[in-house]
Amino acid sequence: MSQESVRPINPAPDDFAGDSSARSLKRLFHATRPKFFPASVLPVVTGTAFGAFVAGAFDAYVFTLALIATVCVHAASNVLNDVGDEIVGTDRVNELRVYPYTGGSRFIQMGILTQSRMARLGVGLLAFAALLGILLFLEKGPAVLLFGIAGIALAVLYSLGPVKLSSLGIGEVAVAVGFGVLPVTGAAWLQGASIDTALVLFSLPVSAWVFAILFINEVPDIEADSATGKDTLPVRLGLSGAANLYFVVQCSAAIVTIYMTLQQMLPLLAPLIPIGLLVLAWRAATAIRTGISDRVAMTQAIESTLGIHTIGCIWLAGCMVYSIAI
Repeated sequence: MSQESVRPINPAPDDFAGDSSARSLKRLFHATRPKFFPASVLPVVTGTAFGAFVAGAFDAYVFTLALIATVCVHAASNVLNDVGDEIVGTDRVNELRVYPYTGGSRFIQMGILTQSRMARLGVGLLAFAALLGILLFLEKGPAVLLFGIAGIALAVLYSLGPVKLSSLGIGEVAVAVGFGVLPVTGAAWLQGASIDTALVLFSLPVSAWVFAILFINEVPDIEADSATGKDTLPVRLGLSGAANLYFVVQCSAAIVTIYMTLQQMLPLLAPLIPIGLLVLAWRAATAIRTGISDRVAMTQAIESTLGIHTIGCIWLAGCMVYSIAI
């Protein structure tokens, strides 16, 4: 394989240069890594569909507030992760990244935005999310604070501070909770659903799919993460162990869906798509075993994992809409 075929790319500074308001907004927007926003948008949509099914009504106002707040927390998490990785040097030494999916936004390394500007952007996004949380608090009461505080805490502690969950081998679980259980149950609760066993189970496939997104994105970064003390699960497990865990997690999403169907919590055909998605998951797991030595296969595996999450969430939301319709 030629050196050119494995050479990582970077964002082009010229594409973001300029002092106009439009250029400034473009820099700020792309610094948040918007390609990953479906990972926060779709759990809210899925949870809202569950809540609307249980409550028999749809509250567009609280849905909009919850959606924007969740995306802001997600964007802040991405930005602050770039700051945290720059502090320890992970992104600077990452020569095996698969841009734009792994190795961060590269905005700090390419001089598009400074580290301090990125930090201010992250804090500003969290502040705006908190403001929206206050509006939800006024609408739904103090329980909203529990969801908001948990979400913001996970966004910050994943990358920064003395805890830094991403370096402890539990960052993946934290993200699964922060972008799976929390937004799904929170969005459903805002629509009027009770937080019970059925709702928590319903959130688990979404958590598994989002876990898989972060997990597979860490595979190309194993060398850089290991060199800078960022002990992610792929670093700890190696390629073979990572491939096994990835597929087990993907299987768990299908198993939970099957269980919920057998318990008559979901429509009869609900497991169809989660089971079918295991074909993509198996191919992605195979690519993980090879790792970044096959950059094309690794890139396709990452994109397939994003697709699994998107298709799975839309399918689950559609199952709830179907349940409402009948």
